[in-house]
Amino acid sequence: MPDSDATLSQLIPEMPSDLPGSSLTGSTVDLATDEPKSWLDRILGWVPRVLSSKPHVIVLIGLGVYLIVLPLAGVNVSAKSELIGGNYTNVTSDIGACIAAGGTLHLISQNRKRNKVEAERLRLAQETHRLLHFVCHDAALELGHMTMGAGPGAKPPFPGAGEKPEPQ
Repeated sequence: MPDSDATLSQLIPEMPSDLPGSSLTGSTVDLATDEPKSWLDRILGWVPRVLSSKPHVIVLIGLGVYLIVLPLAGVNVSAKSELIGGNYTNVTSDIGACIAAGGTLHLISQNRKRNKVEAERLRLAQETHRLLHFVCHDAALELGHMTMGAGPGAKPPFPGAGEKPEPQ
């Protein structure tokens, strides 16, 4: 068992920041980067937004009514319209792609919010840990942890520590 956090950090290997390979592969860890690196990434970032937009869904539903419902009702739709607009499998798969794109955007948004909350939670836990090391430096030494500047005459790691409140 290691004697301190410093030795433990030496035992754990660091992950490489950039994995070898093509720059076109992208990150396998994150769903999408917060800031696109190239103009192609910026353009492709808009594709899910456009696919899941309300106007696009309305156009596809209208196309579905024109190509699926009207022929079932006996209205003759030209072959050229079907060639350009597609058939019922094209229209339904396009609507499914819209649903998937909207779901992906929702997941990315929720993941970013969750990451912000978790980063704040980690910061608070680290600050609490640091304060406990300062306040209980003797107990931390007994457990084999290095204290963080605690001891006689040490400056507290938080503002206002060690100051006595003025009587009112």
